[in-house]
Amino acid sequence: MSDFAQLPDLAARPLGGSVVAASDEFFAEKENLIKPEPPVFSPQTFNHRGQVYDGWETRRRRVDGEAAGGSDWAVVRLGVPGVIHGVAVDTAFFKGNYPPECSVEGLAVEGYPSADELAAADWVPVLPRSPLRGDAVASFPVEASRRFTHVRLSIYPDGGVARLRVHGEPVPDPRDLAGVPCDLAALENGGAVAGCSNAFFASAYHLLYPGLAATAGEGWESARRRDGGHDWVTVRLAGAGVLRAVEVDTRHFRGNAPDQVSLWGAFSPGSDLSGGPGAGGPGAGGP
Repeated sequence: MSDFAQLPDLAARPLGGSVVAASDEFFAEKENLIKPEPPVFSPQTFNHRGQVYDGWETRRRRVDGEAAGGSDWAVVRLGVPGVIHGVAVDTAFFKGNYPPECSVEGLAVEGYPSADELAAADWVPVLPRSPLRGDAVASFPVEASRRFTHVRLSIYPDGGVARLRVHGEPVPDPRDLAGVPCDLAALENGGAVAGCSNAFFASAYHLLYPGLAATAGEGWESARRRDGGHDWVTVRLAGAGVLRAVEVDTRHFRGNAPDQVSLWGAFSPGSDLSGGPGAGGPGAGGP
């Protein structure tokens, strides 16, 4: 998928992602890698270990004054397991201390293995050793057809990375959904956005995130329409089911909340629903 950045970040902290282990985090904590907000920088802000960076930064790899070689690494447990279509490695504000290269591996395991168990597991290459630039985002489409629960970012030999994004399609364990009521639209259960009319201000995927939005930026917001039409989003449910309740939350949207909403359903296994209502289905009249 060439435009993989439109897919959700499976590693994001709001989805339950966590950085469970790292080889080193002397200068900046590994947990910063999956913060949802863009990195920030405040110059001349020092702590007892040096300039404070909004990212993950390891110490220089040295042995007796000589370069030790090798690599540093961080293991991320994905908030939602899934098939990875691309990764983005952001070295924002790391200029003289960014790693020249990186690689990514994936792993599919059950439960919550320890750091030692993860280190001994059979990791699968997702992204081969690839070049990075300082203070820049490197986006890499990948072709991985299998489901992963963890990824391991390796940097060569050391340095700082501000953010890691792992874009893909959620694939939950169906055993977790068997025989219990669930939110069929939830991203964590396998729901996905098949299409939307407009997402100028914020992604429609935010509609499917767990929990309550903290700000309007964590919802879906389209550009202002001036043609008399309406906006729409098509959600591919995690599976076929019988709807018992629907919740539409306009939290934090005050002067820009929609006046009305309608909901349409379809059972169309294997078909492409990306045209949405504006393609001539129920609610035609959109773009």
